[in-house]
Amino acid sequence: MEKPKIISGKRKTAIAKLKIKPGSGTITYNGLPYNELNLFHKLALSEPLRIFEKVIGKVNYDISIKTSGGGKEAQIQAARLAIAKALLSEAGSETLKKAFITYDRNLLVQDSRRKEARKPGDSKARAKRQKSYR
Repeated sequence: MEKPKIISGKRKTAIAKLKIKPGSGTITYNGLPYNELNLFHKLALSEPLRIFEKVIGKVNYDISIKTSGGGKEAQIQAARLAIAKALLSEAGSETLKKAFITYDRNLLVQDSRRKEARKPGDSKARAKRQKSYR
């Protein structure tokens, strides 16, 4: 039996670790079949799969995703990134890479935006101290 490949994706502070191995095409997200997720999360995770099916064909891989950190939406986005990276590494197709980037660049490239740091002496990152004129 082939050892599963482990690929990770990140979004803000959320991390998704994905194991991919040849199989029947089952996808689990944090131990649940991904069909049991709510509609928008299911659609977000199926985007890279649908592009793969259009360009190459049926997805013959079993994918298991575990997420940690961040919020629910960031975890889904991290998982989406990990799925696209895993499918690309398995297929190794340049046309698939172009299809992913044409559809949405964030399928392959990590979003670099982070929370802005608090400034010393102030309350929040952008808030300034109030000043009195009287």
